[in-house]
Amino acid sequence: MTILTGSLSDKYELVVGLEVHAQLSTLSKSFSSDSAAFGGGPNEHVSPVSLGHPGTLPRINKKMVAYAVKMGLACHCTINMHNSFARKNYFYADLPKGYQITQDEHPICLGGEVLVRLADGTSKNIAIHHIHLEEDAGKSMHDQHHADSLIDLNRAGVPLIEIVSEPDMHSAEEAGQFLTEIRKLIRYLDICDGNMEEGSMRCDANISVRLKGETAFGNRCEVKNLNSIRNVQRAIEHEFERQINMIEDGGHIEQNTLNFNADTGETSVLRSKEMANDYRYFPEPDLAPLVLTQEYIDEIRRDMPALPNERYHKYTAELGLSAYDAGIITADKEFAVYFEDLIKNTANYKAAANWLIGPVKSYLNESGTAIGDIGLKPIALAGLIEMVDTGKINNSVAAQRLFPALLKNENKSAEELACEMNLLIDSDNNDVSEYIHNAIAKFPDKVKEYKNGKKGVLGLFMGEIMKSSKGRIDPQKTNQLLIKELESK
Repeated sequence: MTILTGSLSDKYELVVGLEVHAQLSTLSKSFSSDSAAFGGGPNEHVSPVSLGHPGTLPRINKKMVAYAVKMGLACHCTINMHNSFARKNYFYADLPKGYQITQDEHPICLGGEVLVRLADGTSKNIAIHHIHLEEDAGKSMHDQHHADSLIDLNRAGVPLIEIVSEPDMHSAEEAGQFLTEIRKLIRYLDICDGNMEEGSMRCDANISVRLKGETAFGNRCEVKNLNSIRNVQRAIEHEFERQINMIEDGGHIEQNTLNFNADTGETSVLRSKEMANDYRYFPEPDLAPLVLTQEYIDEIRRDMPALPNERYHKYTAELGLSAYDAGIITADKEFAVYFEDLIKNTANYKAAANWLIGPVKSYLNESGTAIGDIGLKPIALAGLIEMVDTGKINNSVAAQRLFPALLKNENKSAEELACEMNLLIDSDNNDVSEYIHNAIAKFPDKVKEYKNGKKGVLGLFMGEIMKSSKGRIDPQKTNQLLIKELESK
């Protein structure tokens, strides 16, 4: 493939719309009592209903309806009070009924938007067309047998929401950020774990190009079942180049369904793109229309947690945190919950953020521990912050010695451990003066250098004082006393 020149890529505009499938974390399937749990043995979580046996009837899972409403409210959608279900007909081995129960003309959520923040500091609202409910198909496995494909129907009937954006994205970055925000929302709402590798969140990308300034859309290609945010971005970048090169070479973009090869970074044709009439949608005769009430929606709204953007605004506008700090803290729900508990016990919000993003996050990464499983309670960390703030212990000793000790002693406070470990700052000026005099005596040549204007040697003296005092000094006060002593020489 020809690598695009800047002028050529500037000539065209990329247009992307995403369809995001999120597998809802219900205990049972959409229309039967079969387990919806991930990881069972092949075809363990099945029954006559999910196997599509004649005479079986679906019954709607109330929890999946509530989860879809939650997501709609989080995305500022209009909730459709009068819903209906439809049959999407197609033949495939992992679809035992020969159709999929979904929503067509009356999806549960209409419109809406998701705010994304971009690397250049700008933000953009990505428009949503609708969110609808449907059941998942089974899984075909082509690598389990040397000659045959095998079918696992555990996933057949598992409830999904499909979030369909407008063709509102114009870069791979925007698409990646949209997916990131969707994953944050479903995790904050506890309706899906967002694990793309396990398939509980999947994405199809509709990609087209057009000349800049044009309003009509070009023919789009749909890249199916992308299993990571990075692969979504790679597929978009590849298609942008491929489609421009084809047009520039005088070719025509066929409206095809594509596969993305993560090893090569390239797409290939799976089949010609289906249109809506290929699926022969018609109303599901075995399910009555679903009618919601305002009281039901208001009750769900009252029970919803604070969402990422709400917390981001609070942390930046009210607590004075930087956009970077707020972004890191709100990226993970459990991380944000821990921070909320932490700031109930300290008013030093910046220090709380620094400790959480620095030492705590480093420990979690190194140990492979989730923030919800950490032994260090927020009130204990707040106690450490208070000791630094009140000058009872200096920051480096807090990070290097007291923090690790707190991780290992869950039932002790920071002050108890600091006393036991003899870490408290020595407030006796005579002792501090002794440390200073000993350091100056040890490096007489450096005293001369300081007197000759080489102020950088202060760090050497302070290092020696910190070492001899085992960190039990106030660095700022000691530095002032050291300068005073050196100036008098």
